[in-house]
Amino acid sequence: MSTASAHGGGYTESARGTLAFGVSFGGIMLITVGIFQVLEGIAAIAKDKIYVSGPAYVYSFDVSTWGWIHLVVGAIAVLAAIGILAGQTWGLVSGVVIAALGALANFAFLPYYPFWSLVIIALYVFVIWALCAQMVRREEM
Repeated sequence: MSTASAHGGGYTESARGTLAFGVSFGGIMLITVGIFQVLEGIAAIAKDKIYVSGPAYVYSFDVSTWGWIHLVVGAIAVLAAIGILAGQTWGLVSGVVIAALGALANFAFLPYYPFWSLVIIALYVFVIWALCAQMVRREEM
């Protein structure tokens, strides 16, 4: 048995710690954003009067419909984050995909709640960056 395989497949202790931190950070951020998105969806479904309906917009749906979209995207984001924290590769890939879809959904939701949508988009972009950086690190190691 070689020294590299005896000590964790050639990863240094520092590299394993960095990889674990990055994956955990990306997963926790995705859970946080997913929960925010679920709460946004519940608010739109329960009390659709809190969101302002602006002028006609290309992506205009009923606010309750947007609520269901946000609820589903947020729930899937939380499930993907659980996969990420469990160390599953499918979790990283699905996390990037659902973060991109969540950012697109919030872009289309901009006329209803601009500030909150921009915050969620920024967090999703940060999640995409963190997860992609971890996928690259895994390939390099």
